[in-house]
Amino acid sequence: MELIKKSKEDVLITKIHPIKDMNGCNQDLPLLHYPLLEDTGIVEHCFTTRLGGVSEGVCASLNLSFSRGDDPVAVLENYRRVATTFGKTVDDFVCTDQTHTTTVLQVGKKECGYGVTKERPYTDVDGLITNEPGVILSTFYADCVPLYFVDPVNKAIGLSHSGWRGTVGRMGQKTLEAMKEAFGTNPADVYAAIGPSICQDCYEISEDVAEHFYEEFQGHGDEILINKGNGKYQLDLWKTNEIVMLEAGILPEHLAVTNICTCCNETVLFSHRASQGKRGNLAAFLMLK
Repeated sequence: MELIKKSKEDVLITKIHPIKDMNGCNQDLPLLHYPLLEDTGIVEHCFTTRLGGVSEGVCASLNLSFSRGDDPVAVLENYRRVATTFGKTVDDFVCTDQTHTTTVLQVGKKECGYGVTKERPYTDVDGLITNEPGVILSTFYADCVPLYFVDPVNKAIGLSHSGWRGTVGRMGQKTLEAMKEAFGTNPADVYAAIGPSICQDCYEISEDVAEHFYEEFQGHGDEILINKGNGKYQLDLWKTNEIVMLEAGILPEHLAVTNICTCCNETVLFSHRASQGKRGNLAAFLMLK
């Protein structure tokens, strides 16, 4: 599996997980992992690719969304494959209901299965937090930004989805605030990661969107925006979320920032822009051991 990287650093590593398919035959499932998060010793996590599943057509092959027109039997099998790498089952996932909010929900064992094997009783949730082991927090992507949080002091975790609206709304900060309120988390103790998503070179936005970023991130405009003229800008969501994280109290040495763009890697990762909306969904997963 070849990935185009925007820098040479091994911010993420690819692991090939041996699994069994529905017929008991051996299969390989490639998943992306952050050494920074692994080194905490208290979590299992991954970011998926589009490889190693059973979905077909534009959703080929590891689609993890039930709302993209895919066969739900195939989607459930894709979840089962990922679950085996965590030593868990499809009943252990808890999913967001993403609508580009900055709403963060505390979940636990009683919410397990929501979004996969059970209907979610909540809506408009873009972030999840927990301090209960064995609960697989689950968020979904096809260019937007995954945000991972691991608090080894209070043994708590968070996982959030941050598109441009969530980034302007400082979803990273909102997640840390929710963890502080629920678990006593100190941001200086947290190890965090900004996940694979669309890079600045690929992400053109309109002037009205750019104005939101100039207003919210005053003094950082030249770091995060390139004015192309004619009302068009290139936005750096990676850098903007890094600013959010650092200003919220994450230490620079505790933060891993992706160098993998979903749009540059459309054969390996789902990208809404690259596919013009004809695609499945990637997922970020995070679980306390």
